[in-house]
Amino acid sequence: MAEAAAHAAAIAQAIKASGTLVRLEPQDFSRILHKQDAPLVVRARGGFFRTRWYYLTSYKGLAFFALCDEPLPLPGRAEVIDARKIWAPT
Repeated sequence: MAEAAAHAAAIAQAIKASGTLVRLEPQDFSRILHKQDAPLVVRARGGFFRTRWYYLTSYKGLAFFALCDEPLPLPGRAEVIDARKIWAPT
């Protein structure tokens, strides 16, 4: 678990350093996850007037983000970190 948290922190630090965050549609985000053997996914539930789901993962050195109205089905081999909040520019 500590290793996964360190990896998530590294993703967040990389985003701060480079500002690179690729926003995808939910189906494209799912495709990225299915290309990986054991994807690390950070997810958070948020929203003010309606519930939204936020997802973040890395793939080949880039950080990918998706915003969904419904929870995404994640691959069984995914390591999932439930975060309190994920902030991404819109």
